[in-house]
Formats: sequence, C-alpha cells, structure tokens
Amino acid sequence: QAAPAAETAATVDKVQAFYDSTTSFMSPFTQEFFVKSHNIRKESKGKVTFAKPGKMAWDYEDPAGNRVVSDGSILKVYEAANKQMFEQNVDKSQYPAALSFLTGTGKLGDSFTFLMYPGAAMNFPGGKVLVGTPKQANAAYTKVLFYVDEASSHVRRALIVDAQGNRNRFDFVEPKVNVPVDDGTFKLVPPAGTQIIKP
Repeated sequence: QAAPAAETAATVDKVQAFYDSTTSFMSPFTQEFFVKSHNIRKESKGKVTFAKPGKMAWDYEDPAGNRVVSDGSILKVYEAANKQMFEQNVDKSQYPAALSFLTGTGKLGDSFTFLMYPGAAMNFPGGKVLVGTPKQANAAYTKVLFYVDEASSHVRRALIVDAQGNRNRFDFVEPKVNVPVDDGTFKLVPPAGTQIIKP
C-alpha cells in the first residue's frame, strides 16, 4: 500500500533539500545490470563522484579501467577492454538523467511523479522507497526507484527500469558529502589508440 500523498511529498522534499545542501557526493558503489531478454545479471563496482554543477565520474574497479565521466556538458564512456570511448552531449544521454538531482541539475519533483512504500515491504529496512514515473516519457527508463535512508534522507540505492524491463541497480556504500573534489576527476583522456565514437 502506497503512503498518503502528503507524506510522500514531504519525503521527496527532504531528499531534495538534503542534496540541495551538498556540493559533492562521493561513494563506493556496486552495480547490478539485469538484462531481461537474456536473463543475465552483470555485476560491477567502483567509486562514484558527483559535484555541482552537473559533473560526475564513475571509476570502475570491475570491469577494471572502465570510466564514465561528465564535465557537465560532454559525457564520455570509456570501455577499457574494447579500447573504445563513446562521447555525447549530456542532455542526449540517459545516464545522468535519473540521477541528475545528485549533480544539482535536476529537481526530483519536476522530473517524476512519486508513490512511496515502506522500506520493510521492499527489502529495505530502516528506510522508504520512492517509486518515480517520469513526467516526460522516454525510452531510457519507465520507472526509477530511490531507496531513501530514514535517518539521513540519503539515497542509498537507485534502481532504473527501462521499457524492455531491464533493471540497472546502483547501491551507494558509505556515501560522503561535501568532500573537496579535484577538477581533474572529471577529465578523461583515453590512452593512445582508443577509437572515439560519436553519434
């Protein structure tokens, strides 16, 4: 059973206020990507850094050397094993859209309509789960679930579901906020011989 609308709105406001008050967010993460059509799970992990405005860097330990970096305008995805780097404008990318509130570029309430459920019912004790439906339909995701820690209003897990039923889950392990971040974190110069792919 979903929570009353007023309670849901209050939680969304708390989460938004928490991230509005931060300048940076840094956390080890684990990622699980479930490909529905093939019933395959791919697991990876690393460290993620967000800084305002609109910057992010996902540094993977596994698969080693992979990076996803945005300086706020260009998103670069480097795949070490294939020696390839994909580049595109951030506003064309699905990647940051669901998590843009972490980088200070998006407001949760502007992007999604939310229902809220008690965490205990969703395998997330000590928190609440916000289930967001995007206000603007898109192929990249049809639902986004934010698992919110009751005590801190931190989002500890984000689950992105796309139109094919694939699920991309990120768990943030021991997140830290307002840590000084070196701007070099958001630069990505691939090794010589990398193939650059642009849309």
